[in-house]
Amino acid sequence: MIFFMNVIGAPAPTRIYKIDDDLIARIGADDQDAFDMLYENINQPLYAYILSLTQDAQNAEDVLQETYLKIRSAAHLYKAMGKPMAWIFTIARNLSMMQHRSAKRTAEEEIDQLEHDPRFSMQFDREDHIFLKEILSQLNEKERSIILLHTVSGYKHREIARDLNMPLSTVLSNYSRGMNKLRMMVEHQKASSK
Repeated sequence: MIFFMNVIGAPAPTRIYKIDDDLIARIGADDQDAFDMLYENINQPLYAYILSLTQDAQNAEDVLQETYLKIRSAAHLYKAMGKPMAWIFTIARNLSMMQHRSAKRTAEEEIDQLEHDPRFSMQFDREDHIFLKEILSQLNEKERSIILLHTVSGYKHREIARDLNMPLSTVLSNYSRGMNKLRMMVEHQKASSK
């Protein structure tokens, strides 16, 4: 960020106070001024770091707030090592990874729910359900997720890319490859049933 500010001619942010072990100890002792000082000095670089991990502004803001809450609640446990920013960045990285895993788990749960959607239920046609289950099992996890999110839930490819944290080109190629597999299997099924 400092590099880009220098490139465009804007002044680089100035740090008012050095972030050190003493400041973290003061936060651990519920010193609001120390916490305010920390916030003023690290908010921009911490946000930039989290944004680089989440690659989504809304998620970055959520993780940023969680990071401050965690700093506030765990500062009394901080062991003075002379590297408080490393400790803070570790908290931010761990929270970012937890948020990513949680989002991925939620997407997987939604896919499981879609697979048990009444439109695919055995009560309509057992043979069709068995066939659907068989062809879905022939797709890899990415293809299955993308196809179900697009065809059943109506997600746009860009939304799928965003929610599954994949490049759009990966989503499109997996969708195309998966749909080709499905077409071939359906054609094979039609040919064998004649």
